[in-house]
Amino acid sequence: MGRQQFRVLAMAATLTLAACGGGSNSGNPVGTSPPPPQPTPDSGCNGSCATAQSLLSTGDVQTIIAQAANEAQAQGKPAIIAVVDRVGNVLGVYKMNGALPLTTITSQRGVVGGLENLQVPSELAAIAKAVTGAYLSSEGNAFSSRTASQIVEEHFNPGDTGTPAGPLFGVQFSQLPCSDLSQRFATGAGVGAGPHRSPLGLSADPGGFPLYKGGTPVGGVGVAADGIYGLDAIVEDKDRNIDEFIATAATFGFGAPIDRRADTITAGGITLRFSDVGFADLATSPASAPPFSTLTGALLKVPGYSDGAILAGTAFGQTGSGIRADTALYPGIDAFVLDDGNGNNRYPPIAGTDGANALTATEAQTLIQQALIVANRARAQIRNPLGSQARVSVSVVDTNGVVLALARTRDAPVFGTDVSLQKARTAAFNSGAFAANDVATATAPTALMTTAAADYLADTVTGNTVAFTTISVSKLSDYVVRVRSFLGLPNALGDGAIAFTDRAGGNMARPYYPDGVDGNPPGPFSFPLAQWSPFQVGQQLDLVYNRLAVHVAFYLQQVGATVSLNGTTLPALGDVAQNCTGIQRLPNGIQIFPGSVPIYRGSVLVGGIGVSGDGVDQDDMVSFLGLYNAGVALGGKISNAPPAMRADQLAPQGSHLRYVQCPQAPFLDTNDANVCEGK
Repeated sequence: MGRQQFRVLAMAATLTLAACGGGSNSGNPVGTSPPPPQPTPDSGCNGSCATAQSLLSTGDVQTIIAQAANEAQAQGKPAIIAVVDRVGNVLGVYKMNGALPLTTITSQRGVVGGLENLQVPSELAAIAKAVTGAYLSSEGNAFSSRTASQIVEEHFNPGDTGTPAGPLFGVQFSQLPCSDLSQRFATGAGVGAGPHRSPLGLSADPGGFPLYKGGTPVGGVGVAADGIYGLDAIVEDKDRNIDEFIATAATFGFGAPIDRRADTITAGGITLRFSDVGFADLATSPASAPPFSTLTGALLKVPGYSDGAILAGTAFGQTGSGIRADTALYPGIDAFVLDDGNGNNRYPPIAGTDGANALTATEAQTLIQQALIVANRARAQIRNPLGSQARVSVSVVDTNGVVLALARTRDAPVFGTDVSLQKARTAAFNSGAFAANDVATATAPTALMTTAAADYLADTVTGNTVAFTTISVSKLSDYVVRVRSFLGLPNALGDGAIAFTDRAGGNMARPYYPDGVDGNPPGPFSFPLAQWSPFQVGQQLDLVYNRLAVHVAFYLQQVGATVSLNGTTLPALGDVAQNCTGIQRLPNGIQIFPGSVPIYRGSVLVGGIGVSGDGVDQDDMVSFLGLYNAGVALGGKISNAPPAMRADQLAPQGSHLRYVQCPQAPFLDTNDANVCEGK
């Protein structure tokens, strides 16, 4: 039989929490008069402001925490406050006396399953929000965890029925604690080369913001105070979210430039959201917050993330940050690569591992070069000022999921690094003859699961005991059955006959098919809307849920809890392996929003290329044209899939799947239109 996944649900210790906008709205504002809006000049930065001095000092971190704690006290909501640098190093986690130890993951839609109703340590929620603010932002855009909520739900805008899903639908399941791309500390924690992992992936819960100095992002802050890790299901209204109040106070003096905030940027003609709180709304003046030394709470040790000290961050773009400029492999195109912190490129071009038709190192290098050249010419979709060039990350993999090359353009948002790799692997995986078997035979990696992994975690807390209970079972192989029925192809995902991009696979991962046609049945990789939420999406989460469960259980043990499953105390667990699925080809999970294409040598699949960072149509174009141009440069040795193999030849339920969608007139240096047509 294929892998089975146990599902567990919280049976007790349910918190009584007010609903609305992803958190409690029950704070009691008291204290001094709020400050006037903080003056924040136009940034004047477009990717080149970061220097070796662009970092958060220990004094900065203390100030940020003290400002947040001051507002939390005035609101009567003790908080846990986390600060990270731009590559995810945790620089401090502070717990106020009386802060809630657990936070409940919930969309508040009555959905059962997935991560819904999972109670997690609040410090993990705070770190995930801080990472989200840092990773989604750049010198050209400042996005918050509220922005993330807006772009991952079933409609865009959320609450606006009859519209397609958010443009980054599924991005919440990136930067996972099990990702093989994300750096870890061998022992303990500290500050080192990133990007680092997030304990819960990216967050859609308001209360996470980027932090800026001199127009360049230097980190993020996240707050957990209200006991809910949720989302904003209706963006047209204005929420009173306590986490967001506290996090806003934290950013005083480190706020995002006004002309880079999400609410000055549009996607698909829709203005994005940054915050429902301004500095003038606060109960206290952050400028007059008592110093950190007077606080009476405590710094938290967060195993795997923080050793319980205040630390200075790294300077983005410098070797120590893990992301640095490169002129050796990719000269003349302003490329950046991942570094191990000692001057060594983590992903230099290498040859493929999958046989006689494998990509060569030269081909992998050429793919990256050509994709970056396309990106440098492309007009950014979600950056200011208007007319900026796109900023993206590009990954190339073989059919085994091995990274053959990876590089970025200047100032690309950090989240796109892991996501571009997810996309490349997903396109290669779904296009291969091995996908069905790999999914059906995947097994769980740890003692937490006897025959498989916990698919719904829920906890009953008594003293320092956390009890998990199995309540149902599901099979990953069911998704293969559904796809074959949906497409009318009995060997789909098992014969390599169809080339799937992430746009095509994502079409099948929405709670309606076609996307946005309310009332229709779901795609085969998704659940029906009544069973769906951003915390219960279908195959994408089911593939990685086991490892998320292991990580939470491991963490609970590290902080002194006794953890049991179905009444039996679990033995000491190791941290989750750097493979999120147990499938060799998908070690950092899959992605289900556009920006990838499979790579072919003739009609033979040899890999995938994934792009992420600056708008999904731009991501599609950079991957598709990058591969096309590389094929031309290499004399036709590699190419996009033959047109007859592409997924857009299929029309399940009378509606064609999409392959790629490129912007109409995307370049800064020409007026060329329909640039992907005929290729």
